[in-house]
Parts: sequence; structure tokens; C-alpha cells
Amino acid sequence: MAQLNITLNQDEILQLLSDNRDEAFKALLQNSLNSILKAESAEQLKAAPYERTDERTDNRNGTRERTLATRLGKLELQVPRHRNQPFKTMIFENYSRSEAALITTMAEMVVNGVSTRKISQVMETLCGTSYSKSSVSELCKELDSKISEFRKRPLTGEYPFLIIDATYFRVRENHRIVSKAFMTAFAVDAQGRREILGFGVYANESKESWNDFLLGLRSRGLKGLLMITADAHEGIRDAINKVFPNVPWQRCQFHFSKNISEKAPKKYQAAIRSELQDMYNSPTIEEARKKRDAIITDYQDVAESAMNCLDAGFESAMTVMALPQNMRVLFRTSNRIERLNKELKRRSNVIGVFPNVSSVLRLMGAVLIERNDVEQARPAFFGTKIYNALIHSETPALLIKAADEQRKLLAA
Repeated sequence: MAQLNITLNQDEILQLLSDNRDEAFKALLQNSLNSILKAESAEQLKAAPYERTDERTDNRNGTRERTLATRLGKLELQVPRHRNQPFKTMIFENYSRSEAALITTMAEMVVNGVSTRKISQVMETLCGTSYSKSSVSELCKELDSKISEFRKRPLTGEYPFLIIDATYFRVRENHRIVSKAFMTAFAVDAQGRREILGFGVYANESKESWNDFLLGLRSRGLKGLLMITADAHEGIRDAINKVFPNVPWQRCQFHFSKNISEKAPKKYQAAIRSELQDMYNSPTIEEARKKRDAIITDYQDVAESAMNCLDAGFESAMTVMALPQNMRVLFRTSNRIERLNKELKRRSNVIGVFPNVSSVLRLMGAVLIERNDVEQARPAFFGTKIYNALIHSETPALLIKAADEQRKLLAA
């Protein structure tokens, strides 16, 4: 990454802060972003301004002005131009996509008459200007097109590991405020790279809705699945069994521990969670079973309901033991998607109640596209060599056997 030089001296900062703090922060942000644009240009050209290098890939061709709407108001940025190859920047794509989604969602609230004076004031703060109904409509169309393209994109390659979960948002529907389930699918591909595969809004987490969600992923080309990690929702288990019958379910160990400890008296909960963690970290499934039996023996008399829960759910929570030991920690919980849900909730808190389902898809979709860019840039969990060794080992057969056992148990 090229070095950034922010050119705003101390006297300018003090003068700005003494006059108008909002303008001061706006100027600081504008200078920072312009410096980032210059650094991105230097990195792409492999040369600083007026620098002669053998690695130089192109020449500068001036700049063009572009406005970026932010919470601090409109910023006027100087975007570099290159003579032969177009200049590329992540600033507008990453920053303005979710910003535009938030603006259009709040604008819809104003236009549809479901806002308050506070919402209107936040709109002014976000946009720096007011929005007419027609301009909101155009913004929505442009954003909806990008989000629809992301949601419906073909899934190429293989995705051995899938994590699914749902969270809830409040939506206005037929003059009532109802909760809608927002389902998300997070995967790791055959190269170990992370990717958000899809999302959707449903009335609830029924068997039908989870089946529809997974069928949608399969119809887009999802293949190569070895294991699906999720909580113990009945709809999820039914959908996995019907849509991917040869793929086993890994019950989220975090949620499993919570389910068990909550059934025990409070004074035993911390000790039980600690012993469960030791059980999860066992090197073999045989040792894990021994530790399970020991836990049940120790707590059966004082926490019978909790121990019954442990006994009934143990096998599904230990599906991950079929994987090599260094890969188990990666897929034994749904914590990665839980963190995504927290980010979605943080953004939705500004809205409170969404005016319609489309606005949920628009804002949450924009945030997930943004997060997907971040996930794709992170280091891979494993490489192609490790994946090839995995699929040529006994692991796939063990996982198919586990799926068969789970299918029989569900049918019983």
C-alpha cells in the first residue's frame, strides 16, 4: 500500500475548529480521502508524480471532480485520471454503496409518511440536502439493480463449507409492524476464501422458508458441500435434510453450550460451560465421548435436564470431528455469521422500523456486498493443496455417513 500524506497543517486545523467543528471534520475527511486517491493512483502507476521508474505502468492525465455524500455533508474530491488505463478506487464503491442504501431507505420513510421530525433531521445530516420522490425512486432503481445482480449471481466452483443463520428486522406491512426473518449464507470455497453467497427476507423461519432459501442457493449452482454449520432450528434441519441430504449438519457448539447451561442451576453453569469446551477440544471423537459421559455422570443429579440435552445433541455438535484437527475450529460454530448479523443490526438501528421489505433488502444487501468485499480480501483459511488432500482422505466418507445417521434420526 502506498504511503498517505495528509496535507492539512496545525494552523488550518485550529482555525477550522475555532470557526465550525462540523466544517473542520468535513475538511479533514475531504483532505484524507483526496490523499488516499493520490496514493491509490501512485500505487496503480507504480510511480509517484514526476517520478521515473522502470515499473511505471501509465501516465497521469489530470483530475476530475466528483461529489461524495457523507454524514458530514457533501465532499468535493479530486479523482485522478490516467492516460491509458482507467483509475480504480475503492472509496466510492465501498463507502457510497451502503451510504446510498441508508439514504434511500430513510428517504422512503419520509416520502411514505411514516417518518418523524427526527428522521427528517437525520436525512438532512446524512444527505446534506433534501430528496424529492422522483430522485429517491431513481436512487432505489440503481441500487436495487446492483443488489439483485449480487443476489442472483451464478455460483461457480465448489464451496465445501457453508454457514447459515437468520436475524430479525421490524418492517411495516399492511399498517402493522411485524418481524421479518433475514436469512444469510456465508461460505468458504475450495481455495479457502470466504464469501457471502446469498440473503433473503422471509415471513419467519419455517421449514418452507428455509427450504426455499437453500433451494435458491442450489439452483444458482452451489455444489461441493461437505458440511453445513447452523443452530438447531427445526426449519434449518428439515431444509438441510431435503435440499442437501448427503451433507451433514454441524450444530453450532456455542449455541449448544448455551442451550445446555441455561437448563442447569445458575451456580453450575460456568463449570459446565468450561467442561463442555474441554470436550469440544478433544483430539478424537472417542475421547470426546468419554468426556461427555464424565460430564453427564458428574451433573446428572443436579442438572438432569441439561444433561439430557447434552446426551441428545452430542453427535450433531461433534460432526466437525471428521475434519482434520487444524480445521475444526474454523467451522464448529456460526460465530462468523453472527458477527455479520451484529453489523446488520448496527446499521438497521438508524432506521428502527423499515417502511417495506424492499428497503430491508436494499440496505442490508448493500451492507453485505460491502462486507463481502472485506471478506474476499482477507487471507484464505487454507489452500488448494490442503483442500485436495482433504477430499482424497476418509473425511468425505465420514461426513456422508454422519449425514445418513442424522437423516435416520430425523425420520424416527
